[in-house]
Amino acid sequence: MPRITSVPEPLSDEVARRTRRYLIQMGIRIVCFIGAVATWGRVPGWISWLLIAGAVVLPYIAVILANAGRERPDDAVPLMTPRALGSGADGDRTGEDGRRD
Repeated sequence: MPRITSVPEPLSDEVARRTRRYLIQMGIRIVCFIGAVATWGRVPGWISWLLIAGAVVLPYIAVILANAGRERPDDAVPLMTPRALGSGADGDRTGEDGRRD
């Protein structure tokens, strides 16, 4: 029986949260790109290259995080229960060495 504390958040709330996180990351990407253009030739080159790298890598990370599905609860009931080790389909038992008794 599900407990009220284990009910997942509504899908609309989850989509809104993921969309908001994606837009924030894309905003950071725009800042990196504009910062790289504005600082080119004015600061040490590694700073501009670091900003360019951020502008290139952030979209991949943002898409992966935005497409991440719903998280499964830790106490989820497994769909299948594993068989006990050493028992065959017909009930025969095998020993520790793998031979049938």
